[in-house]
Amino acid sequence: MAKRVHQPREDAEFEFVLRMSGTPVLAYFVGTWPKAVEACRAADLVVGVVAEEYADRLTVVRADMTRCPAATRRYGVTGAPSLVLLKEGEAVAHDTGRVTTAEVRALLDGHL
Repeated sequence: MAKRVHQPREDAEFEFVLRMSGTPVLAYFVGTWPKAVEACRAADLVVGVVAEEYADRLTVVRADMTRCPAATRRYGVTGAPSLVLLKEGEAVAHDTGRVTTAEVRALLDGHL
């Protein structure tokens, strides 16, 4: 995972990153159950590229759904991987499942 991606260990850390970011946040939710692992690993590469490209105007947070259950519920995440673009703590865009770099760029460019 890219150095520019925050990886909170719990909901309190997730919320801290949101409060301190100063930019929109791409929350990237991952699962650790067997069927989710492969898709999340593939998404790690995509999110890492995007995190580097948008580093000056976006904060990226990789949240384990098991470790951050309150954030998972708050943003209505039901599958992994899931991307939720947040502006001032409110979800403005959402995508679930395998994504390409082009799809993530399109999601961001439509809202940043």
